[in-house]
Amino acid sequence: MPTLLRLDSSYDDGATSVSRRLTGTFAQAWLAGGTDRVAVEHDLRTDPVPPPGHGTLHWAPELRAQDAVVPGRAEAAQARALDELLAADVLVIGAPLYNYGLSATLKAWLDQVHVPGATAPFGGATPQPLRGRPAVVVATRGTAHDGDSEAEGRDHALPVLRLVLGEALGMAVHVVTVDRTLSLTTPAFAADRGQFERRLASATTALRGLATRI
Repeated sequence: MPTLLRLDSSYDDGATSVSRRLTGTFAQAWLAGGTDRVAVEHDLRTDPVPPPGHGTLHWAPELRAQDAVVPGRAEAAQARALDELLAADVLVIGAPLYNYGLSATLKAWLDQVHVPGATAPFGGATPQPLRGRPAVVVATRGTAHDGDSEAEGRDHALPVLRLVLGEALGMAVHVVTVDRTLSLTTPAFAADRGQFERRLASATTALRGLATRI
């Protein structure tokens, strides 16, 4: 049956997180496309994937040093992350910007699933089992990241996601962004509320449209 993996990485809960609201919107619209569809929800805030417990886990088994000893618990944690991703036909990720980059939990997840020789090409080996599968990235940012804003060009999360998911893993990456989320909670940014609401409405429409096409 067609399976969606919904991966949330916001440090905020469902009541305050814009990225969670939007990944939920996408999941609901995608599920409406067929009675046989299922969604697997993985909340990296409450159920974090640990970073690789050994440097050797960055490589496929056949590329590791012959004398490499990998702790069984670390190998099992990576296997769980890989199995969950490989079982998904569609991926949607909530990716809020923290300190100009990825959340620590999402970075750990990426480090577990980007495995040269297994999920990404390396040398003469070209395995890309996820090639062509849709990956929808919902990127939320607290302040403005366009025009003449001071933060323009300081989003270092999206380039990494595009590189790892798109180029390395070969997935078909779709990005939907919403800026100015701090206007909801921080008085200093209250003047941005109108622009935020317009961008949120646009993102909601875009995600529902994507869900019908994927």
